[in-house]
Amino acid sequence: MSVLEIRDLHVSVETEAGVTPILNGVTLTIRTGETHAIMGPNGSGKSTLAYTIAGHPKYTVTGGSITFDGEDVLAMTIDERARAGLFLAMQYPVEIPGVTVTNFLRTAKTAIDGEAPAIRSWMKDLKVSMKNLRMDPKFAQRNVNEGFSGGEKKRHEILQLELLKPKLAILDETDSGLDVDALKIVSEGVNRAKDETNLGVLLITHYTRILRYIHPDFVHVLVQGRVAEEGGPELAERLEEEGYDRYLAGEPEPDAVIDA
Repeated sequence: MSVLEIRDLHVSVETEAGVTPILNGVTLTIRTGETHAIMGPNGSGKSTLAYTIAGHPKYTVTGGSITFDGEDVLAMTIDERARAGLFLAMQYPVEIPGVTVTNFLRTAKTAIDGEAPAIRSWMKDLKVSMKNLRMDPKFAQRNVNEGFSGGEKKRHEILQLELLKPKLAILDETDSGLDVDALKIVSEGVNRAKDETNLGVLLITHYTRILRYIHPDFVHVLVQGRVAEEGGPELAERLEEEGYDRYLAGEPEPDAVIDA
C-alpha cells in the first residue's frame, strides 16, 4: 500500500497584488485503493493543491510537508514525482504540436519504467484502451491534443492513466466540459484503472455528477485554503442540496470528521 501524506500545507502564488496565500494549512492522507473527493467553491485552492503535489513552479510552498511512501515529495523534481507513481490529469490539457499520441505515450512509459515496453504488447494495450474509451484509432497518429475537443482531451488524459499505471492519480476537474456520455466513459476508465492496479484517487470537482460514477470513500470540503469539513459520500449529497453558502458565511457545522 502506498500513502500520500499532506501535513499543514501552506502555499502561496505571486500575483499582480503581490504574494497571495492560497492554501492555509491543508492536511490529508490518501492511500492506494481509496477515492477521495475534494469539493469546494471557486477560488478555494483545489487546483492549487493538485498542481503543488505535481510540482508546478508557479506555486511556492511556505510551510508544511508532502510525503509519498515516506519520501519527501517537495524535494523531488517533476519527473521524479511521476516515476514515484504520482499522476496528474489536468483540468486544461495542453497541446503538443509535432508529437504524436503514440510517441508521447510510449516515451512517457519508457521514462517511468526505465525501459521501453515491448512493441507488440504495447500496441495491443494501446488499442484496447482506446477502444474502451471509444477513441478513434486514428487519434494515435495525431499530435497530442492538437485539434481535440474538450471531451477528447479528457479521454486522452484517462488513456494516459490506464497505460502508465501510476499508484495515485490526481484528477483536476476531469468532469468539466463533458457531456453525459463522455462523463460516463471517462469515469469507467478511472474505475478500470483502479480495479486493475488498486489505484488511489484524489478527485477534484465542483459537482456531484461525476461521483455518481466514481464513488468516493471520503469527501473533503476545501474553503479559503482550508479543509472546512470531512465526511463520507453523504457529505457530497448534502452539498448538492445546500451548496457552499454556509461555509462562506463562516458558519460551518461539521457533523462528521474523519482521520482520512
